[in-house]
Amino acid sequence: MQNTSFENEADYNDDFGFSAVPDAESCINLTVPVELAGLRLDAAMAKLLPDYSRSRLSGWIKDGAVTVNGKSAQPKDKMIGGEQLQVTVQESEEVLAFTPEPMELDIVYEDDSVLVLNKPAGLVVHPAAGNWSGTLLNGLLAYCPALAQIPRAGIVHRLDKDTSGLMVVAKTLQAQNHLVQQLQERTVKRIYRAVANGVVPFDGKIDTLIGRDPHNRLKMAVVKFGGKPAVTHVKVLERYGSHSYIECALETGRTHQIRVHMREANHPLAGDPVYGNPRHPAPDAVKEVIKNLGRQALHAFRLSFVHPQNGETVSVEAPLPQDIYHLLSVLRLENGMDSSLSNEAEWQDYLSEEDDDDWNEDDYDVEVVYLKE
Repeated sequence: MQNTSFENEADYNDDFGFSAVPDAESCINLTVPVELAGLRLDAAMAKLLPDYSRSRLSGWIKDGAVTVNGKSAQPKDKMIGGEQLQVTVQESEEVLAFTPEPMELDIVYEDDSVLVLNKPAGLVVHPAAGNWSGTLLNGLLAYCPALAQIPRAGIVHRLDKDTSGLMVVAKTLQAQNHLVQQLQERTVKRIYRAVANGVVPFDGKIDTLIGRDPHNRLKMAVVKFGGKPAVTHVKVLERYGSHSYIECALETGRTHQIRVHMREANHPLAGDPVYGNPRHPAPDAVKEVIKNLGRQALHAFRLSFVHPQNGETVSVEAPLPQDIYHLLSVLRLENGMDSSLSNEAEWQDYLSEEDDDDWNEDDYDVEVVYLKE
C-alpha cells in the first residue's frame, strides 16, 4: 500500500523514523591504550565508545563532560597513550522526546481505542531538532502513560505548530494501524476553516503537484515535476472587502497543502509568516488584528473517521479559537455586517442554515481553479 503524507506533515516514515534510548547519567573511566597514540581525543573516544557518535562525543568534550588526567580538554588534543579519561555520560536531547510532561489538553472525544483533541496554536506535535520537549507527544505520555507502548505515542497525523484544531490519536496498536490505513485510503475527512487574503471569487478545486520549493528547501511549493498529487476543495463562506472566510476540504494531505494551494491561487492565508503577503491591502484595524494574530489563520474545524473498533463514523467539530474569531468579527464590522452575534457558535448556527454538515465533495467541485500540468 502506498504511503500518503498528511496535512502539514512530511513523509510519515521519515518524520517518525526516530528512536531514542534513555542514557542513565553515569561516569565511565577509561584508559587510552598505546595503540591509539596519535589520534585526536574525539577520535580515540569514538574507538573506545562505539555506541556513541563522534559528533556526540565531541559535544561532551566541549561541554566539559570529559576530563583527561583530571583536566578539561579539547576534541583536537592528541593522545600519546596511557591517559586516564573520565566521561560523564550526558542524556541526549532526543531522550526528552519521550519524557512525560503534564500539560492541559483539550480532549473532545475519548474511548478505549482513540482520543480526539483540539490542539492550540503554538504547540508542536512531536519532537524534532530544536523542539525535543514541550510537545504534544510529551503531553500525551503524561495524560495516558500507556501510550508509551504505542509507536509515536499513537500520533498518526500532524498539524503545524501554529495551526489549531482537531487531531485523532490511537490508544492501541490495532487502532493506530486502522487509522493509518484510513489516512492512506483518504477516507478520513478533514475540514479546515481559514481566512484568506482578497476576495475569493468562487468555490472550486485546486489540483496540483506539491514538492520542496526549488529555491528554498525549507518551504513547499507547487511544482511541475517531482511533487506529489495534492487536491484541496475550497468553499467560500463569507466575503469581505479585503479578505474571505473559507472552508477547505482535503482530498490529499501534503505538507503545508492548504497554505501552499491558497498562495498558488493568489489568496494566501492571512497572517501566514511563510507563504503570506504582509503587504496585502486592508483597513488599518484589520491589519492590526492580523499582526497580533502572529500565525496563519487556519483551524482544523471538523474531523470524521471510521471508529477502529465498532466501525461507526465518528465526526467531531471544534469551533474557531478566539484569535481567528476576533479577526472575523473585525472583518464583519469593517464591512457593515451584523456584529451582534457574540461568538462562533452563534455564527455556526447562522451559517449552518445554508451549509450541509456532511462533507460532500460535489459541493466543492463548482469550478476547477488550478490543474496540475
